[in-house]
Amino acid sequence: MSELTSHSASALVRLISDRSVSPVEVMKAHLAVIAQLNPKLNAIVTLAPDLIERASDAEAAVMQGRALGPLHGLPVTIKDTIETAGLRTTSGSLRRADFVPAADAPAVRRLKEAGAIVLGKTNTAELAMEYKAENRLFGRTNHPLDASLSPGGSSGGEAAAIASCMSPCGLGSDLAGSIRIPAHFCGIVGLKPTVGQVPGGGQFPPNAGPYSLGSAIGPMARHVEDLNLLFNVLSGNSTRTVEANQLVGQRVAWYSDDSVTPVSNETNLAVETAAHALSEAGLSVAERRPPGIERGHDLWLKLFSRATVVQLRDIYKDHEDSGGDFVRWRLARAVDEKAPTLDEYVGWWMERDRLRGELLEWMKDAPLLVAPVGATPAYAHGTHKLTIGEKTFSTFRAFSYSQTFNVFDLPSVAIPAGRSAEGLPIGVQIVGRPFAEQTVLAAAAIVEDVLSDKLKEP
Repeated sequence: MSELTSHSASALVRLISDRSVSPVEVMKAHLAVIAQLNPKLNAIVTLAPDLIERASDAEAAVMQGRALGPLHGLPVTIKDTIETAGLRTTSGSLRRADFVPAADAPAVRRLKEAGAIVLGKTNTAELAMEYKAENRLFGRTNHPLDASLSPGGSSGGEAAAIASCMSPCGLGSDLAGSIRIPAHFCGIVGLKPTVGQVPGGGQFPPNAGPYSLGSAIGPMARHVEDLNLLFNVLSGNSTRTVEANQLVGQRVAWYSDDSVTPVSNETNLAVETAAHALSEAGLSVAERRPPGIERGHDLWLKLFSRATVVQLRDIYKDHEDSGGDFVRWRLARAVDEKAPTLDEYVGWWMERDRLRGELLEWMKDAPLLVAPVGATPAYAHGTHKLTIGEKTFSTFRAFSYSQTFNVFDLPSVAIPAGRSAEGLPIGVQIVGRPFAEQTVLAAAAIVEDVLSDKLKEP
């Protein structure tokens, strides 16, 4: 691995801007690592064809003393559900195998306008509908530490590419934990912003209808500093930051039991460790479970599951056989399901809004939460059931902790805070009030500063 590819995104931008390294060197270093690692990982599924040309243009801008954007010359990868002009964007579906967008998604456009160079597209679950990065078009992405394990999903290709230093950073999307779960599995960081903080257009499936309540595009990287850098560009808050010392005295509540899914002992320890790191930094930390959290998983299913059926029927009409296992299973299961009535759906939506209001009122006293991302670290490909203690549950239910904050639309960052006995990363969530991304990132930076050395591989 090149030393250049192990640098953070922020460090690469600084090295490029002060002429210590050229964008061409940075791009060639990443392409060399991709050539070495991607055949085994299968994380990057489409490479941009003109990378060296674009890097040369970025180098010329530096040498000519032109004004540089905050991401000038930085390679970035983009989840394959997010549209990139002139670059194939398949959403992992045979139905879109040859789709080449004419325009960038607004979030991608903001990255490019800031000087970033799109390196390529990363693998995802078909239509981003499972916690894996596997589809009939490209096959499966493997975990960077163990090819027998899943990298999580649906932004699993993005997480694997970043964790293995094939990419310094990039974009994922999150409706049920799809940024945070692969970040947790692969030992990187990922931010699910509040809906609307980052433009959500140009995705497929689109974040329309019920999805607009909780779906967000967000940044993924190896360092919290890089999440800040990308989020400021994506959100248009180019100079706004919160420093760690501004959080002294801030109340924090932590919990590792949502009354829906048990977590492993190592996961519980990771949550406690992150909470202790915040306490040591001067925040006021206590174990308290917020109200309404136990309803998050069920409300996710009630609000979003039927929307999935409607979308799949539309996309695969008369082409059901082109879908993968999940698509065919979901469409078949829907035949025997009773669709909710309008009154039932409105009732669930009203319950969501009531519980969200109660939670936000409670969070006036404790504006930061620390919680698990999910029940366990990374598991083997093809896993559908997990067992902890005497309880066995689906892999979807295992991530009730993540789904909850899509339902209630709260910003959440996944940050490494522990390791399993097998050496697998364990992430936790730090959650804040709506539009408090900078506060959440500042708290995550504290945890990273305290724990990063302890979590390095031996």
